Amino acid sequence: MRDVSSKDLWTVFEAARWAPSSYNEQPWRFVVAERRRTPEAFSALLETIEPQNREWARHAPVLVVVAASTRLTRTGGTNRSAWYDTGQAVGFLTLQATGLGLAIRQMEGFNHDAARAACAIPPDFEPVVAMAIGYAGNPDLLPTERQRDAERQPRRRQQVEAFVFEGTWGNTLTSRP
Repeated sequence: MRDVSSKDLWTVFEAARWAPSSYNEQPWRFVVAERRRTPEAFSALLETIEPQNREWARHAPVLVVVAASTRLTRTGGTNRSAWYDTGQAVGFLTLQATGLGLAIRQMEGFNHDAARAACAIPPDFEPVVAMAIGYAGNPDLLPTERQRDAERQPRRRQQVEAFVFEGTWGNTLTSRP
């Protein structure tokens, strides 16, 4: 298992910083637990991850829990864009990490309340996702055949026509190049 350099880790969070957000609120927060630098925090966060995801996560050098502010700083009102904005920050982070040769495994399968406690997330923030950050490993080293097969499968996505509409919902976009 290869550690992620501090420089690369800083670079991916710098990319997240530049994500757009409503009123520039930047409602995202990242709690980072590195196996090497903060082993107690790493273990505590690892325990909040569901068993099927924990098998992947335990091999990563870095675990992260992402949280979103539910309140607007400027007014105290509900931040209706917090989840969207936080998703953009994670997207920017993911693109930057991929460009650096890192692999990101995002996991919704974690105990949000336990992660809140393990990471001391305040009540006005909601845990959104846990992530494992590291370098892609050899799928042959995974413990079950199901996991090995899943990792070897090509990634599938819907065709653009399934989710992009022209003018009205359900009217397939026809300006394909």
